[in-house]
Amino acid sequence: MNRRILMIVTSNARMGSTGKATGLWAEELAVPYYRFVDAGLQVDLASPDGGAAPIDAGSLKPRGQNEPMVERWLADEASQAKLRTTKKASDFDASTYDAVFFPGGHGTMWDLPGDAGVKRAVESAYGAGKLVASVCHGAAGLVSAKGADGEPLVKGRRINSFTDEEEAAAGQTETVPFLLESRLRELGALFEGAPNWQSFSVRDGQFITGQNPQSSDRVALDVLNALGVKPAPQRAA
Repeated sequence: MNRRILMIVTSNARMGSTGKATGLWAEELAVPYYRFVDAGLQVDLASPDGGAAPIDAGSLKPRGQNEPMVERWLADEASQAKLRTTKKASDFDASTYDAVFFPGGHGTMWDLPGDAGVKRAVESAYGAGKLVASVCHGAAGLVSAKGADGEPLVKGRRINSFTDEEEAAAGQTETVPFLLESRLRELGALFEGAPNWQSFSVRDGQFITGQNPQSSDRVALDVLNALGVKPAPQRAA
């Protein structure tokens, strides 16, 4: 059976009323994407609004200076086309996928929590026993989802995300609409974090969550392991 991953990225290109540009963090998409593709999985891209998904310019360096998988992504026209033509999250039945995966980037903080398609994707995937994974601010896609009992899905679960301390270090504490770690704790999640910028992830049942861009590969490998899929050697291009 062909394993399938639904990756849901942000459609939001602005940091709220500040007007500052933001979007998807390139490494948090590219690294997991190629982990999955190289292992033979089908990856579909979705976003709240559909269409072109913005990439945070802060996550990109001049060509030739980026992390290898980001360089591969930039040179991969087919993958670039997929990012320019995402379908709406509401157009997918996430319960038919093996996992839903949320890459981060500050853009997620404004549009993922309030999007009905995102909420339904998480709830339907979880309800069907599928994996729900995120890295960094991608966990913003988890905060609105509820279980059949009406309680937050993350309640009582070991969960990780970009930490409040990292948000402060990034200088965005007063910019983001809420602090992700704090919100997850308020929802009853058993938050587990690591020191700033360390690779870290947590698995609790169907949830696999990672802390920051440095955790992108670790979360992807955790997903493959949970699916019983052997990782393939990665190639730079």
